[in-house]
Amino acid sequence: MGITIKDQDGLERKLISLSRIRYDAVIKKNMTQIYNRGKAGGTPVDTGELRISLSQSGDLVGYTKDYAPHVEYGHRTVNGGFVQGQRFLKRNVDAQRAIFRQDLIEQIRKC
Repeated sequence: MGITIKDQDGLERKLISLSRIRYDAVIKKNMTQIYNRGKAGGTPVDTGELRISLSQSGDLVGYTKDYAPHVEYGHRTVNGGFVQGQRFLKRNVDAQRAIFRQDLIEQIRKC
């Protein structure tokens, strides 16, 4: 389970056309911040395996444990109940969204 960067308001496309190097720097900075937030406490901990499975590679941050989506989105229990998802990755991405947009705007202004 992971996330990738999607274009916001055409800002990514604009920055790429002006400077691919600056765009790549914005992506790396924002994905690193998402990763660091997840490692610093943004990931639920029971055994610690989920937090340990958090990884970052280029423009992808995600969890490698097979149960990560069940913790994120919720799941049914054996007796028919439902455990609500904790939406830890969504909260992390939502916290980063405004920072990412502002970083794109700042880099476009510098070009």
